[in-house]
Parts: sequence; C-alpha cells; structure tokens
Amino acid sequence: LVKEPPFTMPHSFGYRARTRSKFSRAFRQHGQIALSTYLRTFKVGDMVDIKGDGRQQKGMPHSVYHGRTGRVWNVTPRAIGVLVNKQVRENILQKRIHVRVEHVKHSKCRDDFLKRVKVSAAAKKGGNAVLKRVPEMPAEGKFVNPGPAGVTTMTPQRYVLLL
Repeated sequence: LVKEPPFTMPHSFGYRARTRSKFSRAFRQHGQIALSTYLRTFKVGDMVDIKGDGRQQKGMPHSVYHGRTGRVWNVTPRAIGVLVNKQVRENILQKRIHVRVEHVKHSKCRDDFLKRVKVSAAAKKGGNAVLKRVPEMPAEGKFVNPGPAGVTTMTPQRYVLLL
C-alpha cells in the first residue's frame, strides 16, 4: 500500500493573490468613496503615494506597487500615470503605470524639504540665520508641588487565600 500525502488546497497565483488584508478597508472605514477623492487635482511632476482602495476594483494597481511613492508623468480624465521604481533582482527599473485617482493621494514626502527651501530663501534675504537642522531636544524638567496634603505612599495589600 502506498500512503498518499494529506490533501491540501491548491495554491493560487492570481493577479490579486494574497491581498486579503492589503486591499481591505480598516475597521469602520467601509462605505462609499468620498467626493473629495475625485476633486483632487494632480499635475505632471507631483509626488503621489499609491494605495489600492478595495472599494474600487477598476484601475487598481498590482499589489507590488501598494505603498510606493512615484512621480506623475501623465494625467487623463479618470486616471494618472505614475513613474515608480521597482527592484527586480539587482536592477531598479522605472515602471510607468496608470492608476485611477481613487488609488493615489498626494505625498507628503517633500513637504519638509519645500518648507526648508522657503525658510532658507527668506533667511538669505534677511541676513545671517542658522539653517542647519537641529534635533529636537528633550523637554524641560519640572518640579511638582504636592500641595498641603503632602506625598502619600501607597503599598499593595498582602494577598491572603481565603478558604
């Protein structure tokens, strides 16, 4: 007698395989897509974050691009073209993909840089200013006034097993 291995389900290699939690909505975040999603304007050169939205299956990017940041290179009425870096073995390829506007949002990756550019431009006009980024220092120490009651020391009661 030949023993057969235990039966297992066949492995799926579909386009959306293993994306059950990746494309699902968060708890209490289901429902229709807000109209503000469609009213955002994208221009060529903008930096955008790609995040597949499970509420709209059309124009959804492949799961490889989920969470990536890219630059807009084409704008169409319902979708935008995004230039994204993808690593294939040791090569980094620049992929051009079209994604519907429901699956992209403006990236905040350049906000800090653009803010520093404005500050440095203003400092150059005004005179000498320190433009180096300084790490945030710890908060100042404080003394707490216990008031007229004073400090109360609390200790836990000893555990006694009651039978």
